[in-house]
Amino acid sequence: MTTASKPKHLALLTVCIMLATIMQALDTTIANVALPYMQGSLSATADQINWVLTSYIVAAAIATPVTGFLEARLGRKRLFLIAVAGFTAASVLCGIAVSLPEMVAFRLVQGLFGASLVPLSQAVLLDSYPKERHGSAMAMWGMGVMVGPILGPTLGGWLTEAYDWRWVFYINVPIGIATFIGLSAYLGETKTSKPGFDWFGFAMLSIAIGSLQMMLDRGEQLDWFSSTEIWIEAVLAALAFYLFLVQTFTVKQPFIDPSIFKDRNFTIGLCFIFVVGIILLASLALITPYLQNLMGYPVVTAGLVLAPRGIGTMVAMMIVGRLINRLDPRTLLAAGLLLTAAVLWEMTGFTPDVSEWTLIRTGILQGLGLGFMFVPLSTITFATLPGHLRTQGTALYSLVRNLGSSIGISLVIFLLTRNTQVVHAELAGSVTSYNDALAALAPGRIWDMATTLGRAALNAEVTKQAMVVAYADDFKLMMVVALLALPLIFLLRRAKAKPGEATILE
Repeated sequence: MTTASKPKHLALLTVCIMLATIMQALDTTIANVALPYMQGSLSATADQINWVLTSYIVAAAIATPVTGFLEARLGRKRLFLIAVAGFTAASVLCGIAVSLPEMVAFRLVQGLFGASLVPLSQAVLLDSYPKERHGSAMAMWGMGVMVGPILGPTLGGWLTEAYDWRWVFYINVPIGIATFIGLSAYLGETKTSKPGFDWFGFAMLSIAIGSLQMMLDRGEQLDWFSSTEIWIEAVLAALAFYLFLVQTFTVKQPFIDPSIFKDRNFTIGLCFIFVVGIILLASLALITPYLQNLMGYPVVTAGLVLAPRGIGTMVAMMIVGRLINRLDPRTLLAAGLLLTAAVLWEMTGFTPDVSEWTLIRTGILQGLGLGFMFVPLSTITFATLPGHLRTQGTALYSLVRNLGSSIGISLVIFLLTRNTQVVHAELAGSVTSYNDALAALAPGRIWDMATTLGRAALNAEVTKQAMVVAYADDFKLMMVVALLALPLIFLLRRAKAKPGEATILE
């Protein structure tokens, strides 16, 4: 156990850890629905306002891997308190920002402080609970990590509509204060040390992550590799990552200890959490505009329809927390993958006429699938990892999950745009006044192609139908990704742990 002593008030400490996790996880999506409102207040263009999201993602991605080093230098409790205080203060600054440069700068600061919250939360719970209760601990931790991004749009939409977009950031203040007080009282300190720091390795990894994130975020806006900027970012990311790998395997004290990848469960777990990252936020990035743009749902209504997804995740995690010590976690992981794939297959048949009940039902089932995946995956991934590598491991785990989310979102949005154009061209070539395609597009509606207004209305309908097909293609792609991850389960070893016994590997 890494902590100085076993916490006396474990339940209260767990609540504080959960608050820190939820606070950070919420901010990955809560600001998305408020962007149009921020755009007017900050006098920004549609392209510029996206920097509010990009700056946070890039800063968090760069700072996450350094968590282990900072913990060794400062101590876990001190680092945790600094991260919570800094994140809360940066949230206040974001709320009072009056210009785009201010907002971007404050979001950078928020991302830098928030990067440590999730890996530290996971490490504290793993060290505070005995090995036989790691499944329950990961179920509680997973609620914050998984439910936060899912409920973010709902809460953000309500705060923006009922109050003001600035409350999207102010909501962190009471949570941050409560977390700081609780951690001060209940979290034990760890021993500090002065390990060497691989500045070159850190710099190369930071450049690689930052360049990749920028390329993914701006690729669709700049038409990908037709842009010089995207080429520069891609070359920088590849070159920096290559130099990072060379540095890692040639110096005595690298930034990331390569021995961590000798643990098979941990390495396979990273591959799995990458897939989970893709499915979690990419599917959310698709269904939200689907409800608003194709089905005409207001922001708040769309958020309420999506909320059951989070309920399904919470229910699944409560169930898995009780079952994980009785069933093979690999069985639960397989069940979660198959359920998620089945739901994504059903979503390929969605149309703008789909009922609210169908949206709610599939949302609950998808939440259940993600919940059944996340808890056993977290438990198996860290079951055999040595304690001295745990904080570094949780940081890498969070980093890979975030990279999966970024790559997944960029990929599905790119394919959505491209496939909409392709299908639109195919449909437009078939829609003439001499076939029945017009009647099939909108039964009962008569199109007057002799007028400009009639042709514009027809083009809008063709575009809508093309988007339906493009969305279906994206849902099918994510289903395939989930199924392709299934064989990895056979590479995982089950970790059994009973009170007072050592871990047994199968």
